[in-house]
Amino acid sequence: MSKIALVTDSTSYIPADLVQRYHITVTPQVLIWGPETFQDGVDIQPDEFYTRLKTATIMPSTSQATVATFVKIFQGLLDQGYQILAILVSEKLSGTINSATQAKAALPAGVPIEIVDSQSTAMALGFQVLSVARALEQGADMEEAVSLAHKAIGHTGVVLTVDTLEFLHRGGRIGGGSRFLGTLLNFKPILELRDGRIEAVERVRTRGKSLSRLVDLVEAQIGGRTPVRLAALHANAEADARGVLEEACRRLKVEESLLSIVSPVVGTHAGPGTVGLAYMAGM
Repeated sequence: MSKIALVTDSTSYIPADLVQRYHITVTPQVLIWGPETFQDGVDIQPDEFYTRLKTATIMPSTSQATVATFVKIFQGLLDQGYQILAILVSEKLSGTINSATQAKAALPAGVPIEIVDSQSTAMALGFQVLSVARALEQGADMEEAVSLAHKAIGHTGVVLTVDTLEFLHRGGRIGGGSRFLGTLLNFKPILELRDGRIEAVERVRTRGKSLSRLVDLVEAQIGGRTPVRLAALHANAEADARGVLEEACRRLKVEESLLSIVSPVVGTHAGPGTVGLAYMAGM
């Protein structure tokens, strides 16, 4: 295996067994809840987060992984003789890439660190990271790995449905004009990650129809490309996510399928009840 270390951030929420299998370093984002500060996926886990959110009187907020955190991670890997490729959440959703860039600048000039904007998050980001991890296992060098990371951006996507747009609007992750899209006559909004930002796609009348529509949209976006890798994502809505994944696997020729719970930091912005379908197709 190439002496290249892969770094991502906790919004990807790649299943733990795959993180371990491919020796991926996951940088924790920051969750702020009143006077308390947590490292995403380290100090607070999704089940605990969503249980607490149900009765919370103070809503949590988030912050990107700090410069100091990236310096510590980068320096530790450099000390072990690694080159580093960091594939991180879209800079239009988070300041994470800015933190990583500042951390690189704080280290000696010429350190072998490459930083790639995934233009994505959740398992759409996760699939990009995994595609590079598998290439590294086959002996890819840094130039090949960076090229593959950029190529993967155009082969991944995510669509999602939320119970309310209030969480996304409050966190500034969706345009203000779309705030009422989901509340009008109790329609359920369907969103997609487009060019690194969350954008409204359409609205449907019921929860069931919104879940089925996720599969329709992913099928259209894949457009017959193979192989297909899918991940159903959920924020405290596992049964709905399993149903979406099962329907998608029936309708598409799926090489890899995963169920992934949404991390506390992403859940803060998406809100409980969110279900999504992330994909990689054609590579």
